[in-house]
Amino acid sequence: RVQLAESGGGSVQSGGSLRLSCAASRSTVSMYCMAWFRQVPGKEREGVAIIEAGGSPSYTDSVKGRFTISRADAQNILYLEMNNLKPDDTAVYYCAADPDNEYDLPCVLPRGFTSWGQGTQVTVSS
Repeated sequence: RVQLAESGGGSVQSGGSLRLSCAASRSTVSMYCMAWFRQVPGKEREGVAIIEAGGSPSYTDSVKGRFTISRADAQNILYLEMNNLKPDDTAVYYCAADPDNEYDLPCVLPRGFTSWGQGTQVTVSS
């Protein structure tokens, strides 16, 4: 397991941008699968973007072309760059990691993860 800590959330107007960061407690170089999720009160947690070590990222349809997930393994950080934000993007955003692929699952959404951060609030006003 790994400890994760998100930062970078805040309040922006529709069309604005934010960059979320997720700092890991140990090296991310060999972490098999990492992802960003979001959740609004009363709804299930939704996978937003996912990236495999050395692989290409993938996104849920509602954020394609607007969000970019990336790994800065030299700094042990996972990023989520969010552009052209919409009110529907308002949620608590969580990062997740499955460093060792304990359950031998592919790195695709939907998927379970073994480590989670505490979340960061993103609020987009119209």
